[in-house]
Amino acid sequence: MESAQRLERLWGERIQDLQIIVQEIPDGLEDMTREKIRDLLGSATPAAPGRPAAITVYRHPVEMAAKGVMPVNELVHDVVVEQAAELLGMAPEAVDPAYGRSQA
Repeated sequence: MESAQRLERLWGERIQDLQIIVQEIPDGLEDMTREKIRDLLGSATPAAPGRPAAITVYRHPVEMAAKGVMPVNELVHDVVVEQAAELLGMAPEAVDPAYGRSQA
């Protein structure tokens, strides 16, 4: 929720209809290849007629990736920013200058 509020303050109406969904694990996890590893933390679905754009954050993989490395909320924010950047066609740092700060 914090990430959505921060992005709304930064981008206003441009992302107002963006939905953020939390799902336990990605669908088809057992079929994923190493090339799809980045999809383990989150995914972006562009808007379509009658459906707003959506960002899905996968709770279990995020918790596992953050464990002992960084606070979960900071990793969630980075995942949300990465996926918003993909939807907007921008670099994550352009979407939120605080992106990646926890990884420094």
